[in-house]
Amino acid sequence: MKLKGHHVVLLLIMVGMLAGGACGWAFGERMLAVKFLGDIFLNALKMMIVPLIVASMISGVASLGDVRRLGRTGLVTIGYYVVTTGVAVAIGMCLANAIRPGAGVTPVAQELPSMVGERVYTVVDVIVNMIPENVFAAAAETNVLPLIVVSLVFGGILTTLGEKGRPVIKFFEGVNAAVLKLVYLVMMFAPVGVFALVATKLGAAGGGEAFWSELYKLGKYAVTVLTGLALHAFVVLPLLLFLLGRRNPFTYAFNLLTAFATAFSTASSAATLPVTMRAVEKRNRVSNEAASFVLPLGATINMDGTALYEAVAALFIAQVYGIELTAAQQLVIFFTATLAAVGAAAIPEAGLVTMVMVLTSVGLPVEGIGAILAIDWFLDRCRTTVNVWGDSVGAASVDRLEISRRATRDEVEEY
Repeated sequence: MKLKGHHVVLLLIMVGMLAGGACGWAFGERMLAVKFLGDIFLNALKMMIVPLIVASMISGVASLGDVRRLGRTGLVTIGYYVVTTGVAVAIGMCLANAIRPGAGVTPVAQELPSMVGERVYTVVDVIVNMIPENVFAAAAETNVLPLIVVSLVFGGILTTLGEKGRPVIKFFEGVNAAVLKLVYLVMMFAPVGVFALVATKLGAAGGGEAFWSELYKLGKYAVTVLTGLALHAFVVLPLLLFLLGRRNPFTYAFNLLTAFATAFSTASSAATLPVTMRAVEKRNRVSNEAASFVLPLGATINMDGTALYEAVAALFIAQVYGIELTAAQQLVIFFTATLAAVGAAAIPEAGLVTMVMVLTSVGLPVEGIGAILAIDWFLDRCRTTVNVWGDSVGAASVDRLEISRRATRDEVEEY
């Protein structure tokens, strides 16, 4: 059987990931010499985030036609994301209560990352920051949420301008198409970039022996998180994809393998967004209207894996310090983890920042984060992959529930 171009790239990415893991395992910190290759790949992906989000959101909103219809589509999308995130949190909390991974673990004092010590953002802060003081500053800082809000409003206004707005819409449609073509070129370098990212990250962790040593110490915690992620990724999301999106989960997931590999290697759903959009739209035939609207929004507010991890980590830290949480406190954790995931930036280890919000909501010691840092880099990659999978399932579901429904209704009205 003759392999197509995307199959060859996918195969090479898998080879790069395995080779990177093997080299990081064997050579340890010596693999830091190839770090610059991973930085080049990551920078190339990040370079496309702002133009892709702005162009795709504006063209996506414009393609929906009457801006008044956007309200229902937006509510359906946000409602879907909130429900799936809540389900993920519930799964994590049930497993943490059943397995009790923190029982018997001795608290370890460890220096916290500098970003954890920075100002903790509340849910109110997230809402306020949706309106940027300077949209160009937000773009320069890759502050995605305000960019999405501005793009949604701008795209909606363009639909009301008639002939005057069409050239502007065409411009952003062209930018969107050009960025997706650029993604294809960047993915030619992906195997090398993925190799370097995996090798240097494992090497920086001290190689294979150090990784397994830390994994053994935090075995029950890692198993709890990974089991929760697996249940959500292999049971909940495929079921939703089949019932709501009427898609074959196996075929749909296979067509997303390149996006999954990129998510695992970069640990950033925002950096993976260009690859995800191309795979969802070109390979899985999700409409441009749904992909360009749902995916950028999902990369910002839909963090199923992150929310699940934060719920498990909060209960783990409580168990480590021997703190018994009441049902009311666990309910607070449920809601805080669900809402905090909305404010989590789509960047590596951003969950550590919002984790502070979850811990302080019920008075748990922030110092407990030090107990999970040793393997957080690995779990971060796993939960980012689940985040991307959740975004992609959301695009297919909204495509069928809203976009297809509206197209059918329009046809009936024209008839």
